[in-house]
Amino acid sequence: MTTTRRQQILDTAATLFAERGFHGVSVHDIGGACGISGPALYKHFAGKDDILTQSLTAISEQLLAEGRRRATAAADGDAGLDALIAWHIDFALGHRAFIVIQEREWTNLDAAGRKRVRTLQLAYVDIWVDAVRRLRDDLDPTETRAVVQATFGLLNSTPHSARISESAMRRRLATMARSALLA
Repeated sequence: MTTTRRQQILDTAATLFAERGFHGVSVHDIGGACGISGPALYKHFAGKDDILTQSLTAISEQLLAEGRRRATAAADGDAGLDALIAWHIDFALGHRAFIVIQEREWTNLDAAGRKRVRTLQLAYVDIWVDAVRRLRDDLDPTETRAVVQATFGLLNSTPHSARISESAMRRRLATMARSALLA
């Protein structure tokens, strides 16, 4: 399967899962929305459960890889934090369906899927903890982790809270996130 087809299936499934819920979507629904037969999806995925797991795993891998890239490329601590904030805002505004399914469909992942996704997510949190601690060395790692995760709650609320223009929302989220992280 080409990367394009795989990503199309994952993106389409995420959108459908976010709109209708995991149990409200069939393999035939996903296939139809992708322009292929439902059974053709079995050439690429073991089933609907696998599509959900791969969706959340792939997006978690993307968050982690880009987070690492941006943190490493930053000239200093402020630039690193700003780069991470901008990246997560891009993600939150551009991948709302993934945020919704992460929040709502977590229990539909099997134990191995939950473990893999959680491992990736915690590694992503660690990047942020390191970035914040460069600027706030007075915070211990546990407190910093709590601050980072609370800020993710703010940023990941966009599927429910983005009621203004995208550019205004970006500016508002960036200001709020930086303030929360460094308070």
